[in-house]
Amino acid sequence: MEKDDRIYVAGHTGLVGSAFVRALKQQGYRNILTRAHEDLELTDQAAAEEFFRQERPDIVIDAAAKVGGIKANSDAPADFFYINMQIEQNLIWSAFRHGLKKFLFLGSACMYPKECCQPMAESELLTGLPEPTNEGYALAKICGARLCSYLRRQYGADFITAIPANAYGIGDTFDPEHSHVIPALIRKYHEAKENGQEEVTLWGTGRPLREFINTDDIADAGIFLLQNYSGDEPVNVGTGEEVSMLELAEMVKRATGYNGRIVLDESRPDGMMRRLCDSSRIRGMGWKPGINLETGLKELYAWYLRTF
Repeated sequence: MEKDDRIYVAGHTGLVGSAFVRALKQQGYRNILTRAHEDLELTDQAAAEEFFRQERPDIVIDAAAKVGGIKANSDAPADFFYINMQIEQNLIWSAFRHGLKKFLFLGSACMYPKECCQPMAESELLTGLPEPTNEGYALAKICGARLCSYLRRQYGADFITAIPANAYGIGDTFDPEHSHVIPALIRKYHEAKENGQEEVTLWGTGRPLREFINTDDIADAGIFLLQNYSGDEPVNVGTGEEVSMLELAEMVKRATGYNGRIVLDESRPDGMMRRLCDSSRIRGMGWKPGINLETGLKELYAWYLRTF
């Protein structure tokens, strides 16, 4: 990557895409291309093709996706599958057809099978079925990663895939119906504090273990891979640390200053019981995360208070 490369960040207003824009600017990249959703509909193949014909980016970072939490994924698997398949296929194929230096596709830890070895090494992909509650999204992400691999194998295209652990950070959505677990908990605890509620309900048993990584670390790792990695296999990007959902709830409770009780609703689904990425490959290349979860939660809550 050169500082004057034309770098297109797809999904630049989203949680991960916005972190890439911040990181690229901080690292001195001067030619960042973005398009708002109303100006470029990525599910439209002709529109994507025309964008690449006109702009001809050197680097593409694909952070565009329809995303949501466990409820949204469970309620609308067809939407999550179809829309994400359309976005990634249009981006990947148009980028390939028009030629570019490099393409970074961002996958998700939910791509891994529900029943697989922990921590999850990249070799575990496609060894079993994804967790049912987010199967549509997971299958779409798997297809995107495989298409990148096939283009490299068949045509020598420098398309790579990174698989981040569960992402959180500045720019997240706090919509109660569509948000991921951390922003959902932050909003829930904040509102409980404001309304004087004595208790807050947490879905599930509280026992599932999850690994969370700040989006600023994801962006830093993604740029590192664009600069240092060219290979067929996806690369996990995680912290190597995990917390139970109940521990996470306690951490969010401390970050927001809520003093009430946590009540578990065990009739609600837990999802996958453990999801920890084996990030030894990227660690071996020389990259490591810089933001711990406690610090990241405090920073995100401070941003929430400033923004909403």
